[in-house]
Amino acid sequence: MELRIRTATIDDLPAIFHLGERLFTARDHANLYRSWDEYEVTNLFTVETDRMIVAEADGEIVGFAMGSVFEKARSAWNYGHLLWLGVDPDHAGQGIASRLVDEFEERMRAAGVRILLVDTQADNDEALALFRKKGFDNPIDHVYLALNLETRERNGDE
Repeated sequence: MELRIRTATIDDLPAIFHLGERLFTARDHANLYRSWDEYEVTNLFTVETDRMIVAEADGEIVGFAMGSVFEKARSAWNYGHLLWLGVDPDHAGQGIASRLVDEFEERMRAAGVRILLVDTQADNDEALALFRKKGFDNPIDHVYLALNLETRERNGDE
């Protein structure tokens, strides 16, 4: 298998979205605080085209990385955020995620980013191991809470 890492094109968006649908499910990621939807993918593509990359093998999208660059007011520092990283489970263990992170980091450097941020679930040991291997450190715990308003309304909770 020859793997190619490249900038995503508009024609890749359906494959990226559908792979993400398979990866980022409520069943598997109950505390996922972001929603994976077509608007997330298309908006990032529109606004951050150079920061949306794919891994392609034999003409098939087998992974992706997407993120953004932002400037903090009154600071000379630019920050990058790797928002989404996904690899087809059928291609896991082949170093695809590692190559995507490397390419994303290079693009962040080219954009003048000084600090690159990433977040993942606290129990995602595989992702944590990858990010630590890539040099990410200084983990900061966050707690995300959710309230299902529809369920609350049906149950008459106040």
